[in-house]
Amino acid sequence: MLYGIVAAITALFLAAVLAALLRVPALRLGLLDRRQRQRRVPLFGGAAVVLATCLVAVAGDWTGIAPLGDGIEVLLAAGGAVAALGLVADVWRLNARFLVVGTATAAAFVVPYGDTGVVAGVASVGWITFVALAFRSLDHADGVAGTVGVVTAFGVAACAAVEVMDGLAVLLSVFAAALTGFLMHNWPPARVALGACGSLFAGFLLAAAAVTARAGHAPVAGAGVLFALTAVAVADVVLVVVSRRLARRPLLRGTSDHLAHRLRRLGLTAQGVTVLLGVAAFGAVLVGVLVHAGWADARAVWWVAGVVLVVVLGMLRVAVYGPPRARGRRDRRARGAQRAPAPRPAPRPGSGSASVYAPRRQSEGRRQSEDHAHHPESGVRRTGRSVSPQVNASLRVRNG
Repeated sequence: MLYGIVAAITALFLAAVLAALLRVPALRLGLLDRRQRQRRVPLFGGAAVVLATCLVAVAGDWTGIAPLGDGIEVLLAAGGAVAALGLVADVWRLNARFLVVGTATAAAFVVPYGDTGVVAGVASVGWITFVALAFRSLDHADGVAGTVGVVTAFGVAACAAVEVMDGLAVLLSVFAAALTGFLMHNWPPARVALGACGSLFAGFLLAAAAVTARAGHAPVAGAGVLFALTAVAVADVVLVVVSRRLARRPLLRGTSDHLAHRLRRLGLTAQGVTVLLGVAAFGAVLVGVLVHAGWADARAVWWVAGVVLVVVLGMLRVAVYGPPRARGRRDRRARGAQRAPAPRPAPRPGSGSASVYAPRRQSEGRRQSEDHAHHPESGVRRTGRSVSPQVNASLRVRNG
């Protein structure tokens, strides 16, 4: 136990130092968070978490201070591969299908098929992939993914400790400590972002560890425990998918419609949103740990599902997309501007239709010149009108 505490403290300070050091090259290379922000927030915070977790875990296992045990090396290697895929997605824009296929391939190597069976093993691969992508979606606001990840890591570590999986519990403790060191720079307002590298690694490691700790138990109760351990990430994904489907928007086009965005619209501060989602994650994880340890009935998971349903339905009432009528008027104006006829060219001199397309002042001047040609004696004009000969003669007499 003492060795595990030392490893966790080492991972915390190492992640904090690496996040501060990697921030500078990320700024110079222009590797910034693509979300709409008022300031530039560099990536590579996730790389700091991955490096701190892997270095401390491998060093502890190699020196024998904190051995990981059988199978944990494969889990750590698969998580590193997923993190590398996320790093590529941070540098270059990757299609979502590459992330899904890569994460599912890595998950296929860590599922204990001997304990779960083939059918449950395939379902576990899908679940690990889903949770990894859900944590990437949860990284939509400062501190949210890191806070929920820390709480979930301690909960899964407790489940592993119940099953006497000391190596897995140590790895999750080291990972939770690394995320805590990263949160020193990511707490709102963030100075460094987690990115796809860190969020995919976090979701993959937590989901795979939960599946490993829960393997061999009843599948229905196991599914409930897995859901409770990741309830906040699941609620965010369900909310986004249902909301975009109802609004007829593309599912993969990012916008401000996640949990944290809607809570901010309700008046909460950025720090308040992070704390609230962390408390919600703690409540759901606590239920999952109690059910896994046998200290609570499996039906307690239904309370978590009910709360998630109420939250999703309530958050759907928060307007985030804007009035659809305004969008329709703007679209109609844009289409009308595109269909507007081009201005007709000016007529050539001598054309018969010059009086139709010529400006009004030119046509009036032409009419006045024609009147002057027909009546040359009307030399004095007033406001564009010809003067009679009698008035003209009287004016000459009056002026001498």
